[in-house]
Parts: sequence; structure tokens; C-alpha cells
Amino acid sequence: MIQTILDAHADWVDPTLADGLVEIGARMDRMGWVPGSAGNLSARLSDQVIAITSSGVHKGRLSRSDIIPVDLAGQALRNGDRPSAETLLHCQLYARDPSIGAVLHGHSVAATVLSRHEPGDAILLEGYEILKAFPGIRSHEAQVLLPVFDNDQDIARLAAQIAPILDPAASIIPIGYVLRGHGVYAWGPDIERCFWRLEALEFLLRCELERRQIG
Repeated sequence: MIQTILDAHADWVDPTLADGLVEIGARMDRMGWVPGSAGNLSARLSDQVIAITSSGVHKGRLSRSDIIPVDLAGQALRNGDRPSAETLLHCQLYARDPSIGAVLHGHSVAATVLSRHEPGDAILLEGYEILKAFPGIRSHEAQVLLPVFDNDQDIARLAAQIAPILDPAASIIPIGYVLRGHGVYAWGPDIERCFWRLEALEFLLRCELERRQIG
């Protein structure tokens, strides 16, 4: 079935989707969220296949050839392709929620510094108008806990730590999460709206960092 999906596309994916990820990578680069080869970007191709950035490429200088297909186990579907080291974290989100159409991950200064400074397992966000950018939040008075997970080079083990917050039966639907000293993950129904949510999260993290610095 996966091979049938790939064979149906001469270039394996709608060029519009690939161009969307390329353009978002450039936006994230302009914001300073993907220094060096940091970060990874993906979008859903089908219920079995996602497109994700190749490992070791600069996200501000992407081309269509840097966007590669993988299955939901994180395995490359073409010989020679090397997906991002954190591909499983993207696959985990797509597998658990069919409404997710895109996932973005960056390494901003705010996310990196604030998560290292935060001793607990979540960052409390409240009183910010932009919280209403997320589904189900209708007031700036909402209190939202943004989960923070210790970074781990064993991605399968890290995914297992993250899994409970993504359980459909969980009492709180997360607006994203942060890897400590690393960066933020955001997701949404398509590439553009996923970027809006990432932008909102990054704004919140920057505000919270500056608020704490002011004291």
C-alpha cells in the first residue's frame, strides 16, 4: 500500500506541500528558531506516510529534495534518504491524532533557556491574550501547563515519556511541549496553522522568560 502511494506521485509528494515546508523553514530561520541544522519540520502525506526534513540540512535553506517520505515507524521509504533523528516524535503525533496535518520543532533561545531554568515538569502560562490562539481556550484568564521533558538521545525512550500527555483520554489536551534545553514542538491541522501555533508558543515562552528576568 505504501509503495502504491509513492508510485502515485512521480515526485512522491505534492510539490505544494514540499514548498510549504520549505517556506516555513525560511520563516523559522528569519525568527532565529533553527540555527545551524537545528529543528525539523513535517507534514502528513497520508494515513501511513509523512514528509519530513532530511537530517543535517539547514532549515532556512531547504529545497524540495530535502523533504523526504517516511512511514509511521520513522523508516525512510527511499534508498539513501536519511530522516531527522527525531522523526519518531513526529510519527508519534500523527499516529495518535488523525487531525494533525503538520508538526514543527525549533530551537529558540527562549525555549532553550527557559526550559533549562524551569525545575519542574511544566511551565505555567496564564494571563496572556494569545493563549486564545489554541483550540478550546477562550479567555486570557486560562491557566495552561506546557509540559517539559528532559532531553534524551534515545528517541524511542523519550517518545515513551511523552506518550501519556498525548493519550486521547488525558484530562488536559496539550498545546505543545518542550524538550529541556532543546526546543519546542507544535502541531496543527496544516502547515500554515501549525506555524501560527508555533509562533504563539514562541511568543509565550519569550514573554515568560523576560517576565522572570524582570522579576
